Amino acid sequence: MAHIPVLLNEVMEILKPQKGEFFIDGTFGAGGHSEKILEAIGETGKLLAIDWDPSTGSGQAPSAERRAKEKPAFAKAMAGKGNNFMFRNVNYADTKNILQEEGLPKADGLLLDLGFSSDQLEDSGKGFSFKKDEPLVMSYGESGLTAYEVINTYSEEKLLEIIKELGEERFPGRIARVIVENRQKEPIKTSLQLARIIRSALPRNYEKGRIDPATRTFQALRIYVNGELENIKKILGDLESIVKSGGRVAVISFHSLEDRIVKNVFRDLKKLGKAELLNKKIISASRDEILSNPRSRSAKLRGIKII
Repeated sequence: MAHIPVLLNEVMEILKPQKGEFFIDGTFGAGGHSEKILEAIGETGKLLAIDWDPSTGSGQAPSAERRAKEKPAFAKAMAGKGNNFMFRNVNYADTKNILQEEGLPKADGLLLDLGFSSDQLEDSGKGFSFKKDEPLVMSYGESGLTAYEVINTYSEEKLLEIIKELGEERFPGRIARVIVENRQKEPIKTSLQLARIIRSALPRNYEKGRIDPATRTFQALRIYVNGELENIKKILGDLESIVKSGGRVAVISFHSLEDRIVKNVFRDLKKLGKAELLNKKIISASRDEILSNPRSRSAKLRGIKII
């Protein structure tokens, strides 16, 4: 399935990119949002695209940088004299440092889409999906902690804590216990193996069939392995060093833990007189968008203007 950018029109309405402005897409992914931003800022503007995922693992998904080079809009921008498109393969939490290293000014706008693209989910070869038999990696970067290490070496108590807090799972104890029981027989190496183990621990009518029983545990592992909540807090804490006065910030989150962080940071900036809320209520996908792109159903968009 081709990746479809979520809440594209709504994001553009929040960011309002203009000719000649400097924008940052901290989560380039498949480049859907970036393509529209680049079109709006034109040849006199500048776009810094950031993505942490550098490679394909054992799957078929091209790296974010290769996807950029393969799209005419980005290829043309990278080849142009103005060099108005830059790509950096780093964690978006390092955005403040990137601006300093590259000698770039504060931006007119920043976008963070905290979901991950369809091909990251389906073709990464890193075990993000419980529908494919892939090694349990689940890291966006090429090094660091893996889901394999967490599943096979962490204590039952720590697994319970991760699954409960980051997956908001109702049966974390059952899942942690059955994981430990199974790994004592043999290492848990693949995504399908882990998914089968999780399903065996849960009731047959789990969530009345609305979601796969493995969904929340896989979410918890992905968030934990990549330090996703810490990364969100880091970049939002650096906003005053990243976005200029009058600049716009749009953040799309996909579950309550992320949205709670965004909501609280934006609220605090407003209280301190450092930002203006651009939407008082969460912006969600329309019925038509959800029908055409089911992954958009849990998307929540919030925006602010830096004062």
